[in-house]
Amino acid sequence: MTERTRRRGGGRAARQALRAASDEVTYTHLTRRLAPVSVLDSEGLAQIEANAETILSEVGIAFQEFPRALELWRDAGADVDGELVRFPRGLCRQIVQDNAPSEYIQHARNPARSVPIGGDATVFAPNYGSPFVTDLDKGRRYATLEDFENVVKLTWMLPHLHHSGGTVCEPVDVPVNKRHLDMVYSHLRYSDKPLMGSVTAAKRAEDSVELCRIAFGGDLGDRAVLTSLINASSPLRWDATMLGAAEVYAQHNQACVISPFILAGAMSPVTVAALAAQCLAEALSGMAFCQLVRPGAPVIFGTFASSMSMATGAPTFGTPEAGLAIYVMAELARRLGLPFRSGGQFTSSKAPDAQAAYESASTLLPTMAAGVNFVLHAAGWLEGGLALSYEKLIMDADQLGMMEVYAKGIDMSPNGQAVEAFLTNPHGNHFLGHPHTLENFESAFYQSSIADNNSFERWSDDGSLDAAQRANAVWKQMLADYEPPPIDHAIDAELRDYIARRKATEPDALV
Repeated sequence: MTERTRRRGGGRAARQALRAASDEVTYTHLTRRLAPVSVLDSEGLAQIEANAETILSEVGIAFQEFPRALELWRDAGADVDGELVRFPRGLCRQIVQDNAPSEYIQHARNPARSVPIGGDATVFAPNYGSPFVTDLDKGRRYATLEDFENVVKLTWMLPHLHHSGGTVCEPVDVPVNKRHLDMVYSHLRYSDKPLMGSVTAAKRAEDSVELCRIAFGGDLGDRAVLTSLINASSPLRWDATMLGAAEVYAQHNQACVISPFILAGAMSPVTVAALAAQCLAEALSGMAFCQLVRPGAPVIFGTFASSMSMATGAPTFGTPEAGLAIYVMAELARRLGLPFRSGGQFTSSKAPDAQAAYESASTLLPTMAAGVNFVLHAAGWLEGGLALSYEKLIMDADQLGMMEVYAKGIDMSPNGQAVEAFLTNPHGNHFLGHPHTLENFESAFYQSSIADNNSFERWSDDGSLDAAQRANAVWKQMLADYEPPPIDHAIDAELRDYIARRKATEPDALV
């Protein structure tokens, strides 16, 4: 096969995918019409809730190096012993249920892209936190600000990623204490989808809020425009960095994903029931803290829970235990009456290969069947989260489009039942030329932008490209064709001026 033929095949695949990505429909979320799957009866769920209350009341949660949290808890009636807080049974649950909204809107710079969080809505956000990026051309390398901007641009163009995300990768070519400014600006300038703010210091959270205030015309008007990730230091601890960021966001009525980060066997006992009880206890204490800071501040009950190799200690993904944990935690969130974050497309694989596909599917399907509301790491995750793959970002986004169809369930309208087609089609005749088929053929089935369904001969003539090679051509074509969403020039200038002034106030630092 000649090089010319291979290039031609990649170009065709890229053009097909780009047409799909430039769909005029604006997807802000998908609406689940399928009932969520239950894996525990009410008695089992109640037992896990009781176990969580035992952890909260008898073991306690540490709120480290953050005296304001201890003061709030003491005033709320908790037992504060040094940095360890023990909670009367039911206290955290009551604070959360009495104050936290069951649903909220995260407003986007473009109002048409605002997203509902909670209820029967599912919102997909891309990869988060990877220090490395990888692609078929340059291989694995430390991420840069250019990579960060590229991922934001691609996410903006991919219709089934509803949310721009946050730290889609770590731009290590920018000082740690200043990179949050460039990251938030990139989301606001190169996308108009909702975004996440910085959580690595309270001041950086303040910067995130202020940049959004500028971008939204000078006044947030008490709107939630940020949904940001606050991770517990499992087991059973909250650190000052996360508490400081959570306090800032709650004070400004911005949403926090309160999310224990647990690898079972290391940060929790190995069993799903024990992991679930610990996760519930940690999340309740964090969400209640936000309500003590500001009653009514939006929170998402989050969890990141997976297994580990008991032979090597390495994280493992796509395992049945992790899938069961998603189901259980989603049910606990519904009983609590709060939006839920979990799942994504996880894999330990180092390449966008069969292992990556299997493990990602084994996480994505439970995510959908469990009824998760906010899905971080929905596209691009590779190598246990250490790397973002450009190719896998495209491949995963294609799968998210399939979930849009899956979530709708079965069409039982007259058109869906198609009884008239049976009555008007001659016995034994195929339906290819029937009016019902002709009326529905364009939308009858999801059409993947990545999968090759042609004959072997056609596939061979197009260059014998595998899925990752086709995705490689797609993301490069998308970046070549990218045009930024509009932004007011005065607002853009004010954003840049704020960033320049903030960067000038302190020297570069590595923390």
